[in-house]
Amino acid sequence: MGIIFSLLLGCLAGFCAGKLMKGGGFGLIMNIVLGLLGGALGGWLFSLLGISWGGILGQLATAIIGAVVILWIASFFKK
Repeated sequence: MGIIFSLLLGCLAGFCAGKLMKGGGFGLIMNIVLGLLGGALGGWLFSLLGISWGGILGQLATAIIGAVVILWIASFFKK
């Protein structure tokens, strides 16, 4: 159940990150895929910094921040 929840949270994070990014990101499907990667990136980056947010909202915020970072980096390749 943990993996399914993480995937759903990553999808939601990708959607939210696409809405936050200027220009809307890369479209719904690609934003969701990048959100999944961003959730993993956000968790990894925050663990390196020693930051841990508990609960569903903390995990969602971590995933959204990671997804925004991924979308920001990917925007350089879109041009």
